[in-house]
Order: sequence, then structure tokens, then C-alpha cells
Amino acid sequence: MIHYSLRCEAGHEFESWFQDSAAYDRQVKRKLVACPVCDSVKVEKAIMAPRIARKRGDKPVPARPNESPAPAPTPMLMSQENELRTKLRELREFVKSNAEDVGQQFPSEARKMHYGEIKHRPIYGEATPDDAKSLVDEGVDVMPLPVLPEDRN
Repeated sequence: MIHYSLRCEAGHEFESWFQDSAAYDRQVKRKLVACPVCDSVKVEKAIMAPRIARKRGDKPVPARPNESPAPAPTPMLMSQENELRTKLRELREFVKSNAEDVGQQFPSEARKMHYGEIKHRPIYGEATPDDAKSLVDEGVDVMPLPVLPEDRN
């Protein structure tokens, strides 16, 4: 996980965690990273000093001796994050209760519907990143179900 200090076009500073730098780039490109104060999606990385651990198990040492540790998340941001997670869970549950799980057959079922070989119906399932990209390239309307941190544990 990578922790970034971010700044929106209005100058609001905030922080966020990303799986890696490529995940940050993808999310910014898709306008999924927004300022929690003004909702601007014009976001860039702010200058930040790295924190380096002395040895395994030690706490990170600030880059500058007088630098204080990063502030704890504010209640407002925690509330917004919890609300977002709740809405994402609700979205997933809605899809699961109103669509058919076709599992690993998702790419072929989606293609068959797109090309009129079978009747359209709501479905969800699994697709590799390559399969998903191929579907999008063919013009098949697909969207990933959101993955929440607790899904990875």
C-alpha cells in the first residue's frame, strides 16, 4: 500500500492510500479520486517527505527531526469513507439479488447477449483483466463490482 498526500485544484490538501502507484494513476485517470472538501476530481500528488524505518519492527522516523507524525483521519473523512463503503456494499447486494451469477462464463455470456445470440438479462460473474479489456474493446457494456478492503481478507 502507498500513502499519498494529495491536493485539489482549489488547494485543499488530503491524504489517501492506494494499492500501488499504478492504482493511483488509474483512479485519477477515471476521475475516481475526489477532494473530500469540494468534490473536485482535478487532483495531484502533493510534496511529501518519506518516512523511513530504521530496522524491522521500528516505527518510521520522520524525514526531518522536528516533523510531527501524520494526523489521524478526521471524523468527517471517516464518516464519508464509512458512508461510501456502505453504499458500495448496497450496490453489490443489489446486483447480486437482481442478476444471475454466471461465474467464469461471464465473458462468453456477455458477448452472446451483445451480439444478439441470446436474450438480454442482468448477469454478473468473473472475468480476467484481459477478458474485461476485450469486452470493453468490443463495445460490450460491462462494469466491475466494487471490491472493498474486507473482501481481500
